[in-house]
Amino acid sequence: MFVEFCMWGAFCVLTAGLAVTSQVLGSCPHHCHCGTTVSVINCSYARLAVVPERLPLDLTGLNLSHNAIRTLAPEQFRALTRLEDLDLSDNHLAYVDADAFLGLRSLLDLRLARNRLKVLPVGAFAGLSRLRLLDVSRNEILGFLDFTFRDLAGLRVLEALHNDVVFISRQAFAGLSDLRQLHLDACNLTLVPTEAFARLGRLTVLHLHRLDSSVLPNYAFLGLARLKELIITDWPRLETLSTNSLVGLNLTSLAIRNCKISVVPYAALHHLVYLVNLDLSCNPISYIQGNQLRDLLRLEEFRLVGGRLRRIETATFQGLARLSLLNVSGNLLSTLEEGVFHSVDTLRHLGLDGNPLACDCRLLWLTQRRSSLDFGGGLPTCGALGQWDFLDYTAVEMAELLTCQPPRVQLHQPGLVSVDQGHTAVMHCNAEGQPEPSVTWLDPKRKALMGTGRIRAAANGSMEVRYAQPQDAGIYRCVASNAAGYDTQPVELHVRALTKKKPFHFKSRLAALPSSSPDMQEPPFDVKTLLIAASIGFLSFFSSVGLCFVAIFFWSKGRGQIKHTANIAYVPHSAATSRNGGTGNYMETSRFTMKLM
Repeated sequence: MFVEFCMWGAFCVLTAGLAVTSQVLGSCPHHCHCGTTVSVINCSYARLAVVPERLPLDLTGLNLSHNAIRTLAPEQFRALTRLEDLDLSDNHLAYVDADAFLGLRSLLDLRLARNRLKVLPVGAFAGLSRLRLLDVSRNEILGFLDFTFRDLAGLRVLEALHNDVVFISRQAFAGLSDLRQLHLDACNLTLVPTEAFARLGRLTVLHLHRLDSSVLPNYAFLGLARLKELIITDWPRLETLSTNSLVGLNLTSLAIRNCKISVVPYAALHHLVYLVNLDLSCNPISYIQGNQLRDLLRLEEFRLVGGRLRRIETATFQGLARLSLLNVSGNLLSTLEEGVFHSVDTLRHLGLDGNPLACDCRLLWLTQRRSSLDFGGGLPTCGALGQWDFLDYTAVEMAELLTCQPPRVQLHQPGLVSVDQGHTAVMHCNAEGQPEPSVTWLDPKRKALMGTGRIRAAANGSMEVRYAQPQDAGIYRCVASNAAGYDTQPVELHVRALTKKKPFHFKSRLAALPSSSPDMQEPPFDVKTLLIAASIGFLSFFSSVGLCFVAIFFWSKGRGQIKHTANIAYVPHSAATSRNGGTGNYMETSRFTMKLM
């Protein structure tokens, strides 16, 4: 009896345990895939219209992507306190209610990409204090309101690419005190939201895509002192970076791709002394000036792929002793000389394919380094050899194939050119050689002439002296140079000064006048001539005076009623008058009337 009772008790305990276990584990939803422990459930492509019910309470991973879920009820996942990964991507969500995720206190990753969200209301992420990753990419989000992410104090990565963001409020990112990476697509913004970014003091990675701005303004990233990686891509109107646009940053990686920048922004880059990776690909940059990147002492990788690069000047990478990767594939380069590098000893990766390279001696250094260089699978080509593989030719064979011819200068005028003062002198100079030589003009002081100014060198190899002056005279030199050497020819310029005119002497003019006597020293003017001249002068004077009086008369007539008489009183000098035998002095006042004409 006792034994039967014990066996029945054990059966009861076992049944109760199975019941509890069944409640904890729950059941695997229809069309979903569950693991052996049912801690991770994959309901992707399960044709779900709502979130499944009665999910296991100890669930840690739930994949609901690629379904037709339209709404989330408040506290939809409240019982899943152990859930760490929730994927709701590729559904039909148009709105997320406040407190929709309340209760997911263990959630680390939340993916809402590729839905139909237009706005993220304040409070939508309440209770997700431990969330590390939030992905809202490829939605229809129009903007980020103040305090949208205030409950995400532990968020590290925010993905918000490919949206239609029109505005970002000043305090939109308030509360993201630990955010490290921000990937933002703001195609309708015209300015960098500097004030909003200033609250992200711990940000290390910032990706900005499709901003509608033609210039990156000064001090655009103030407050982001810890930022290490900045990527700017697909700004269709961005043409320049202001001088102080990157002030305050200590970047190690900078990419500005697929924009309209036509000149390398040297002034904006020079202070980035910790920069390791620089990418300017897919920009219409045509040349890189020499010795302009020397401040980037730690630069190791430089990329400018798919641009319009035609020339990399000598000493372009001077001072960059750590440069190990250069990728300039898909440009218009005719050559890449060894002199552009500080040292080729550190170069390990070189992308040069897709350029119309000329087969000449400037490429010989590549054959010497072919065993230590990685071309990334795209071997460079040149016009004469087609697709060439450095391993198929020996150094001796390449030395015979890649040849150069020293330049030879040809002048179109004799060695002496004369020009009148104030006129323009033009001196032509052509040069032949392989590769095509570059032509430079030197003035008499052996200084190279620039392309601007009164005395200047033209792009076609000629030199022009405008408004020539005597001090411009001297010997000018045309210098042609290429990889095989140089040649020079002098041209002397002579400027003919203007002839000085003789000064006018009155005595000499008098001597030329006719005279009746050789001793005559005075002009031959008689009295009659003087009288006629005086009469003409007086007649002109009195005519002018008379005309003035007539004008004054008619002017006075037009002034209205005018008093034509005036009484004037005056006191004459004292007079002595005696009356009744006595004498006395008195003053007598007199008056007279004057008529005004």
